[in-house]
Amino acid sequence: MQDSFAASRRWVRPLLVVLAAAILLTLGFAGGTLYSRLSTPDTNSAEAGFARDMSRHHAQAVDMSWIAYPKATRPEVRTMALDIATAQEYQIGVMQTWLKTWHLERNTERPAMAWMPNGTKELTPDGLMPGMATDAELNALRTATGKDVDILFCQLMLRHHLGGIHMVDGLLAQSHDPGVRELALMMRVGQTHEVTIMQDLLTDLGASPK
Repeated sequence: MQDSFAASRRWVRPLLVVLAAAILLTLGFAGGTLYSRLSTPDTNSAEAGFARDMSRHHAQAVDMSWIAYPKATRPEVRTMALDIATAQEYQIGVMQTWLKTWHLERNTERPAMAWMPNGTKELTPDGLMPGMATDAELNALRTATGKDVDILFCQLMLRHHLGGIHMVDGLLAQSHDPGVRELALMMRVGQTHEVTIMQDLLTDLGASPK
């Protein structure tokens, strides 16, 4: 089953996402030249809040991916971990460039998710954004070995992606900025695709999402 599953998942890097990333890089998206606007987002805007919060959200995904990458037993999991780490590190760079271009601080005293309607009510009691892992869960991933690495990474990242997609949808419902929407849609396509792969991987591993 493992060989057939691996063969069926060689498309783990969807062509659409790879081509989109290449086009954005070529056009100088990270430098802010892809889009124009009539006004610059202010510090309390949905765009600024999304850039700050999604940068932090992505940073945890990158951390989890680099934890799992050298330890995973399934090649599909290692490939996905590398894809997530590299894609989301790039996206963090884009979002931080936005804030610099807008002359806004990278961090503020506003609560996370304050840019979304009722967003602060979606935080966990520990103040974590949707889908983010706790310190205990991160430590469990660090200490896991063998097949448990594959399972735990997929479980944690599946939940993480669903939380990220929820935030993307919140941004898309509010923002008309073409550059911000472009990257948000790119995130949605990539993470939705990876959600499907992780669900199939968990089934193949004899596990289920938590």
